[in-house]
Amino acid sequence: HKSTAVVRRRITMAQFNDMSSAPAMEQLPTNARPRGGFAFDLCSRDQQIGTSIAAAGGRLPQAMKTGTTIVGVIYKDGVVLGADTRATGGTEVCDKNCEKIHYLSDNIYCCGAGTAADTEKTTEMISSQLELHRLNTGMQPRVVTAVTLLKRMLFRYQGHVSAALVLGGCDVNGSHLYHIYPHGSTGKLPYVTMGSGSLAAMSVFETDWREDMDEAEAIEVVKQAIRAGIFNDLGSGSNVDVTVIRKPEAGGTTTVMRGYDTPNEVADLRAGYTRPKAIVVPRGATAVLSKEVALSDLVTVEDAPTPMAF
Repeated sequence: HKSTAVVRRRITMAQFNDMSSAPAMEQLPTNARPRGGFAFDLCSRDQQIGTSIAAAGGRLPQAMKTGTTIVGVIYKDGVVLGADTRATGGTEVCDKNCEKIHYLSDNIYCCGAGTAADTEKTTEMISSQLELHRLNTGMQPRVVTAVTLLKRMLFRYQGHVSAALVLGGCDVNGSHLYHIYPHGSTGKLPYVTMGSGSLAAMSVFETDWREDMDEAEAIEVVKQAIRAGIFNDLGSGSNVDVTVIRKPEAGGTTTVMRGYDTPNEVADLRAGYTRPKAIVVPRGATAVLSKEVALSDLVTVEDAPTPMAF
């Protein structure tokens, strides 16, 4: 048995040493490439294509990103999560009312920053796995279970899935709040901010946060943190969404508040604004020079068919 193990080890080491001479992924036929998961073997080709397009003055389409200020805080009876609602594509605002607080289970929610498609589909996949876990075990999923599933998935793709997450929830072990980075690293803290407006939001938490806040105080701190991101970060904007998750002993309920605060609402401003008369053009101000309509010989006018009777 020892000699067999030594031979196997020598063969394995020989294969390892010959890996440097193995053909590149681009040279392998399609049916010989590894299956399952993402395929990154065409990254160098795509980069060359992008470089050539840019050199010719063109521009590749960009993925829609959430831009984002997302936060979370633990209070004495649960967790409060908050997010803005702006989604951007480069320098353009693609969506003014994007939903960034995603459902994982009845007691666990997750805020997402990064590429909008990555955050939505990642949380959908984990939500499905948590529901299967609940059906198999007959118990409410633990928050740490959701964190483990997310961090393992993100680590598997080495940051190519652009999803930075703030996960909060309550279970039999109490209130939990985590931040999860795109490469799979995590941290557990009493208050968390992520996204392009995270520094502005963190300044609010470091000023106003204290232990054992009640629900109203926690919601107010989260609202002010998101507003700080909205007004100090170009990637964040529009409205403030808030989700409150309560401990089992505090009722175990969850409240989702879409559009909890609308600091950029302009209806009142527009209602009170009167346009100058100089730019209001009255009907008939443009002179009509001719009313004759000439049809080209290339245009054929036919009667419409008689509609069917019912």
